[in-house]
Amino acid sequence: MNKNVYSVGQINSYIKNMFAQDFMLRNISIKGEVSNCKYHQSGHIYFSIKDETGVISAIMYRSSRSGLKFTMKEGDKVIVTGALSVYERAGTYQITAREIKLDGEGDLFLRFEALKRELQEMGMFAPEYKRPIPKFARTVGVVTAPTGAAIQDIRNVSSRRNPYVQVILCPALVQGEGAAESIVNGINALEQYGVDLIIVGRGGGSIEDLWAFNEEIVARAIFDCSIPIISAVGHETDWTIADFVADMRAPTPSAAAELAIFDVRSVLETLQQYNNRMSRSLMRQLDNTRNQLELKRAKIINLSPANRLKDNRKRLNDFERTLRSDMEGILKDKRHRLSLLAGTIDAYSPAKKLSQGYAYVAGPDNKALVSVDNITVQDEVNIHLIDGQVKACVVEVSKNE
Repeated sequence: MNKNVYSVGQINSYIKNMFAQDFMLRNISIKGEVSNCKYHQSGHIYFSIKDETGVISAIMYRSSRSGLKFTMKEGDKVIVTGALSVYERAGTYQITAREIKLDGEGDLFLRFEALKRELQEMGMFAPEYKRPIPKFARTVGVVTAPTGAAIQDIRNVSSRRNPYVQVILCPALVQGEGAAESIVNGINALEQYGVDLIIVGRGGGSIEDLWAFNEEIVARAIFDCSIPIISAVGHETDWTIADFVADMRAPTPSAAAELAIFDVRSVLETLQQYNNRMSRSLMRQLDNTRNQLELKRAKIINLSPANRLKDNRKRLNDFERTLRSDMEGILKDKRHRLSLLAGTIDAYSPAKKLSQGYAYVAGPDNKALVSVDNITVQDEVNIHLIDGQVKACVVEVSKNE
């Protein structure tokens, strides 16, 4: 009787095709305990899922790492969702994971979504109820575990940014039974103390670890608190109900401290810049005022009676000098003209003529004789000389031809 004989590769290929054609195996969820977990340098995660009955190999490729919200470790109870496939070369099958959750997260996630939807409908997430975070808080209260990394991170950031800000820790349980009540008590205690700002938070973890911050009593305590609250729960990808209700959400406790505690060095530098700017502005104003005062002082001096008297005296002196100069010029001109006239008069002076041997002869009527026609023989004439007079009688009159 003939038997069909197949190669190992054919069998493995056939089984692989069977797995690929089965719809249920392409999207299946398996729960169990993590074993042999290895984070490869390529970014892939290799591990196994086991229970008391057996073991299944599993892999999560680097491209699917967004489906893992926590750091997986040995012994974790998980639910792995993905596709079963055959590794032909080894003749084994494995599950290729697309999403990995801690076992029990499914119910918690449903509760989370239901409470989130209820509180959102009540308006507790509305932005108009968010209080502004004070820029220069002097006292910052912290509600967290006293031995966790969160308070240490906050203290480190505080000492680096501003050692003058007082950080007040109100110890609280942040995980397990009674954690929600402990967080509420811490918020109420810091509100009564009267701090400027409150940080509520803890480090990262699974949804079960963070569940205290998803309780309704914690959400209402944050909403009802009169002091601004920053929620800093978990890592950047972790969101809780407290994050939605708080006035501000920080991805980590360190980031919350950065937001809550102002950098004193930056403030001092800003104040120094303001001081320099004010000093320059004040010096400019002083210079402008000084210049204006100097102009007004000069104007007052110019308009003062003493200065006006001085100016008038100067103008009078100028007028006097001008008048004196003009008068001297006029006198000089008049003297010159007088000299010319004196010379002319001197030239026509009778005395000068008489001193030169000439005589002035007046007729009987004492008028100057200018013609022989005006005198006759026997008339008396007066002869005027330079030093006296002579009376004479005309004995003869002859006329020039």
